[in-house]
Amino acid sequence: MQNVKYEPTERERRILDYVENPRYDRQILNGLDPFINGTAPEDMRDFYSQSELDGLLQIRGTARDIESRMPVKMTRHYFELARNSPALQRLVKASPDETLNLEGSEDPGYQMDFSPVEGLLHKYEMALLYVVSTCSAHCRFCYREELIARKEVERQDGTVEKKGIAKIAEVAEYIRAHNAAVDANGGVHPDSGREKLREVLLSGGDPMVLPNGKLAAWFTALAESGVEAIRLGTKELAFYPDRFDDTFLDVLDRFHETYPEVGFRLMTHFNHPDEMLVRYPSGDYVTDASGIPVWHPNTRKALDAVVSRGWVSVENQSPIIKDVNDDPDALRILQRTLKRVGVENHYFFCGRDIVAYRAFNVPIEAAWQILNDSQKGLSGVETHARLSITHYKGKTEVAAVSDKPIKGLSNAKNGFVVFKLLRNAADAPDRGKMSIVGRNPEALWFDDYEDRVIFDDAGLFDYSRFMSARMRELAANFG
Repeated sequence: MQNVKYEPTERERRILDYVENPRYDRQILNGLDPFINGTAPEDMRDFYSQSELDGLLQIRGTARDIESRMPVKMTRHYFELARNSPALQRLVKASPDETLNLEGSEDPGYQMDFSPVEGLLHKYEMALLYVVSTCSAHCRFCYREELIARKEVERQDGTVEKKGIAKIAEVAEYIRAHNAAVDANGGVHPDSGREKLREVLLSGGDPMVLPNGKLAAWFTALAESGVEAIRLGTKELAFYPDRFDDTFLDVLDRFHETYPEVGFRLMTHFNHPDEMLVRYPSGDYVTDASGIPVWHPNTRKALDAVVSRGWVSVENQSPIIKDVNDDPDALRILQRTLKRVGVENHYFFCGRDIVAYRAFNVPIEAAWQILNDSQKGLSGVETHARLSITHYKGKTEVAAVSDKPIKGLSNAKNGFVVFKLLRNAADAPDRGKMSIVGRNPEALWFDDYEDRVIFDDAGLFDYSRFMSARMRELAANFG
């Protein structure tokens, strides 16, 4: 499959031949150097204090180098939002605290075990694609820091290399081959037991940093390969909402006119209401005559343009991150504000076990309490979001936390936590199963509960790694 050129069909050409690719002036600041050497725009130079820069310079070039862990990047739009918001500053401002503890996984959840084609993950009933390795700005807590920073990752077969970016021809061929095998085998794949690959998520990085032509090429190729729904995951509505202009909307409209049978889902990543609402320099939200917080006009215009296309489903998901949005009031405003304009609240996440996760993750039980408290006072339709934590076996809901002891169980003398598998790899044999552990208020990850397991029907604390097709091939050849 190397260097195979993808040839668009005549149907695809009805879209591709009419795409406009304007240039976008995001006014991005890359790295710390513009702040260190004074070349940043004058009004942005005090974003870092001199003492903050001195602290970062002291560890530059060492194992704790901030920019080696995660490159620094910010758009002017986000700077304008962050200047009056300590939460947003925490989201994009580098800090020496990030690398005090570099514990964590270079491949969280062993995602590469589920990569049959470079740049494609096929873990669940859908597939995820790494279509680009950067964003308009970089969140310091990024769950894809190994991709953004272009780090080498050890694969299941022992090889070490950087994560690759998906290629259209290879992905389209994989989808066709998988679905053909499913069809020939009565509706399930003969090896994995999966059904048809119906849905694909374009991710990265942020696909919205790609030009319209590249996005359109992905949309049409996926539709032609038999995909029934396309998701696009993006934080661009927070970082640079002007990207959702008439030329991109025209791509969406032409795609829907040409492939009306293919669903389209926009997965937004608003982490905090300050990414959409206007604040006074004092920190208070600007409100209208009814007391409702006022949106940033560019963000509202972009979001309304997408939501008004009723065939586009728009849903938001966000991690709960230390000193960013670990606040019930902020999450309550976020959920209420999004639902009011037609955006569903999909997931909130506990932090992943990325490298240096201890600087960002909120304890699991605290995250559950924060989300629970945030949903008090919200209506039923505003509280659809669940709290999920990504285990190797699949997305796992933190379903309940109780401080009541379970009589006769020493592990549960201080209460217990209930985990429920929401999604499970391959044919999902363990979906819906539960694990119960004794409470540990300091727990940031599953391994902090390993000595407190009470019940583990889901196998979250007793599991073996999935054997990829590549590993099965090696086992057959050398076993």
